[in-house]
Amino acid sequence: MAFLQTKILIPGAMANIYLDIFKHQAINSPLVLATVVRTHGSTPQKPGSSALFCKKGLLSGTVGGGIVEGKTKDAALGSIKTHNSSLLTINLENDISNKEEAICGGEITVLVDANLQNHMQVFTGLQSSLKGRIPGVIITMVTRFSAETVLINRYWMSRISKPVLPDVFMQKIGPVVEELISSGDANCYRELELEIPGEEPSSLFFLEPVFPQPELVIAGAGHIGRALAHLGALLGFGVTIIDDRPEFANTENVPDAKKILVDDIGKGIAEIEKTRDTFVVIVTRGHKDDAMALRSCIGTNLAYIGMIGSRKKIAAMRNDFISNGWATEEEWAQIYAPVGIDIKSQTIEEIAVSIAAQLVLVRHTPQPAPRNPKQI
Repeated sequence: MAFLQTKILIPGAMANIYLDIFKHQAINSPLVLATVVRTHGSTPQKPGSSALFCKKGLLSGTVGGGIVEGKTKDAALGSIKTHNSSLLTINLENDISNKEEAICGGEITVLVDANLQNHMQVFTGLQSSLKGRIPGVIITMVTRFSAETVLINRYWMSRISKPVLPDVFMQKIGPVVEELISSGDANCYRELELEIPGEEPSSLFFLEPVFPQPELVIAGAGHIGRALAHLGALLGFGVTIIDDRPEFANTENVPDAKKILVDDIGKGIAEIEKTRDTFVVIVTRGHKDDAMALRSCIGTNLAYIGMIGSRKKIAAMRNDFISNGWATEEEWAQIYAPVGIDIKSQTIEEIAVSIAAQLVLVRHTPQPAPRNPKQI
């Protein structure tokens, strides 16, 4: 059966706090961005965790909840009135009898940026890079002239976009930015203290890597595909659904998908871009469709290839692929089949949870160097 390929684009939730700034620009309130920049001891959030506030309170993100978020909210609301940015340090080493305070036992420093309008060109550069699937690093330069006066400058740096900074700074920052981009780890936050010889004061530089939203491609828009699309969107994936049945591959059945392709499944999978931040889950209705989808994935640099099926089915397919030369033993070992973490799943929703948990595990596990992909 032949199908015309249909593409449906659905506005998805912003997955990045900096992109949320564009989302909320239209509200009748200044915006304040609060970012955890330093921690010591046990704290509820790590450096890089951010929250966006308006005069009504929290809009998105988090800096840790509880007392940390409460004090940060107060500082943010105060900065809306004064337009002054600040570095807020919150001590969490309190007695357990004090019910109003946190007892994590650490210290957390939050940068409160009250003048986001000064950095819109930087955020636009970040947005443009991410649309082109180009990773980079947000460089936040903080100069503290006094306890009350903090000047914030921001820069966006990628491998194809360099900020205008003094050479003495770039010589130190450039190698760190390259290291952060190469790491592929969005949680690898860095702090540098740099100064221009003979000038006061020194400046703190906070370097935060930002990567394109990972893509989750689901082959099959049945019950499991629909449930997994919902969980994938909640977990920050850009979800694409591929199915050859228009009655399943549609926005009513899969409202959480960013993109829906009505096409032959093998052909659709063959045509997707296969990058190191693309995850493919094969949950079609039949052995033939599974095999065609899988053949298009073998030997590529996909971050993840998962396929549903009984152990008997998986074993039979493995024998077919290896005996026909469609996959080597090493390539087959890269496939998560049967897909998902074993949580004794019984229902459709539980199966989707087991797959989603495995996607999160793989996403947060350092990946090996790229293999030498076959030309598909």
